Amino acid sequence: MTYGVLGSSLQPPAKRKVFVSYHHGADQIYYDAFSKTFCDDYDVITDNSLERRIDSEDVDYVMQRIRDDYVTGSSCSIVLVGKDTWGRKYVDWEIKATLEKEHGLIGVQLPTAPITPQNTVTVPHRLNDNIKSGYALWMSWQEITASVRSCTQFIEQANARDKKLIVNTRERRLRNG
Repeated sequence: MTYGVLGSSLQPPAKRKVFVSYHHGADQIYYDAFSKTFCDDYDVITDNSLERRIDSEDVDYVMQRIRDDYVTGSSCSIVLVGKDTWGRKYVDWEIKATLEKEHGLIGVQLPTAPITPQNTVTVPHRLNDNIKSGYALWMSWQEITASVRSCTQFIEQANARDKKLIVNTRERRLRNG
């Protein structure tokens, strides 16, 4: 008679860490809803308003802090795109840091994002570059929050994208639009 070791198979899987980038002044309610919905399944990381937490005018220092303190350790960044997200410098910097780390990238159209007459949404330029290249996923708020299973599938798809598709050549946004 043989006995197997059970200990390792009884451990719950580690939570995947996800960084969420968004415009704090306008879209906090969506971050709160996302975090509450998925807190049992993901370690949701946010920047907690970089304007207040990193008190420096040194752009390179702030970028290093974004990479080291927020993006490192996560596997995917989810950008919540509302009405004014396109012009937020820290959102651009968080996307830049995500791409430098070659993490998955998902853009999420919030219900507050106005649709243009051409049936498009204005998104941060760096995110748009990567949606066009096929690296970043683009979806609606309803799609990503439909279920834990669907969100997990989107995160896994984003992480599996070919890193050669990354487009990260734009200059950093230096001021809010």
